[in-house]
Amino acid sequence: MSWLEARGRVPGESFVTSLPDLSELPRFGLAEWSAWFVEAAARVMSASSDEGVAIFFQSDIRREGLWVDKGALVARAADRTGMGLLFHKIVCRRPAGTVTFGRASYAHLLGYARSLRPSLARTTPDVLPDAGFMPGAKSMGVKACLDACRFVERETATRTIVDPFCGWGTVLAVANGLGLDAVGVDLSARMCRRARGLRIAVAERDPVGEMAEPGERDDEEDEEDEHGRG
Repeated sequence: MSWLEARGRVPGESFVTSLPDLSELPRFGLAEWSAWFVEAAARVMSASSDEGVAIFFQSDIRREGLWVDKGALVARAADRTGMGLLFHKIVCRRPAGTVTFGRASYAHLLGYARSLRPSLARTTPDVLPDAGFMPGAKSMGVKACLDACRFVERETATRTIVDPFCGWGTVLAVANGLGLDAVGVDLSARMCRRARGLRIAVAERDPVGEMAEPGERDDEEDEEDEHGRG
């Protein structure tokens, strides 16, 4: 958050990110985290360049028997910053029909812009049936990253992708795989090392990912890995 505020708006950049979950900020209660989340989303939007976009990948969570709609929280930030919604896609994190408990089997992929209005002739599907390879149980899937980064490449003049909450670094690796520059920030040195080692091959129809530290993937849906996104 401090990095975003100090850096300000840099021309030629678009943002693709996934904001930290409530479980990653244990000092906050639900109300405090919700306020922090809206503020963080607003800072990301404010930092995106005029010619760029801010794209968020967020999966809803259940707390005390009620669902927390992260898409609605991002929308509050958009109202605050005057950003317009370009697209709202649903990404299946688990196969359709899967029952989950603490975290939804889907995620929101939300794209916002200040002035950009993409061509309707290049509209892509509203539902991604497979998020793709995920280095961590709550990380952003490669296919979702690819959809977001290709939108930036196709529809904007920006050629740098910024993820200020980069976690596993999936967004960065996919952006690099497409030939885009990428800037990632994370509080955890361990996650930064993992992000530097992640390589994603995106030339083929179905992208394939590999990690520099094999065997460290967290496959437990409800286990909270350090700065895994969601």
